[in-house]
Amino acid sequence: MDETVPALVTGQASTDAVTEQPVNVYIWDMDETLILLKSLLDGSYAGAFDGLKDREKSTEIGKRWENLILELCDEHFFYEEIENYNEPYLNALNEYDDGRDLTSYDFEADSFSSPYDDANKKKLAYRHRAIGEKYAKGLEKILDQHMVKVCNDQYSLTDKYTDGWLSSAHKLLEEALGKSASAPTAKSSSINCIVTSGSLIPSLAKCLLYRLDDVVSSDNVYSSWEVGKLQCFKWIKERFDGPNVRFCAIGDGHEECTAAQIMKWPFIKIEFRPEAHHRFPGLDMPTVQTYMDVIYESSSKDG
Repeated sequence: MDETVPALVTGQASTDAVTEQPVNVYIWDMDETLILLKSLLDGSYAGAFDGLKDREKSTEIGKRWENLILELCDEHFFYEEIENYNEPYLNALNEYDDGRDLTSYDFEADSFSSPYDDANKKKLAYRHRAIGEKYAKGLEKILDQHMVKVCNDQYSLTDKYTDGWLSSAHKLLEEALGKSASAPTAKSSSINCIVTSGSLIPSLAKCLLYRLDDVVSSDNVYSSWEVGKLQCFKWIKERFDGPNVRFCAIGDGHEECTAAQIMKWPFIKIEFRPEAHHRFPGLDMPTVQTYMDVIYESSSKDG
């Protein structure tokens, strides 16, 4: 995986950091794990509660999210232009980016189009860099005050409807990074990555809208749309691996479970059913650490 890897502060394990302290890399699925969308749209989330949840309200909430995601993609992330040019991660075309200052660059006049040759890959790389810069600034710097309020209201409505699913998932990712006072992690560092089967640009939009941008950097979001989750897992291992690095995958699907088994990583299955073993609210860092300890202590003994 050819890319310039940032320092630990943005999610990369430096050699010194790896040798000094253990580094945990958490690989999260997005849809139906950190966020809920499909199950809201099709009513399956509401259905799991045996009539206690309003199915029509669920569908309405899901449709609002779809509209917000598409609006952000189209108006701020060049999606109408680049929809058919999905890449597995934002830095995938770094070799084509000459570092040009994009402050006054006119994206509307650069004639980005087919064929997908080197010249157009450079133009796409510029767009990816611009998207990454917007992502780093946050939603409040992208949208006007009215739309920020609309997004905040939608988040609060969804979180209330799902009994705190979104906020509890976010809290766990904060704890993974050591940001929460309730779970100090002074003796370890950690990195959050997202590997999603959705295409890259809408997935980055989801991160912003669902408030994941402060716990997952844009360069740690991977789209498995064409390449599959196993390939993304291999890239993440190649990028972060070291003598004291441990990996853990968390998701709801069969593909990430199988990929984790092949990689010999612990896997935690998320389900939205109220009686499920692991869901939000519910999953906590002690449970995640237990899964990792079981796998990695066993590996140490076997080794």
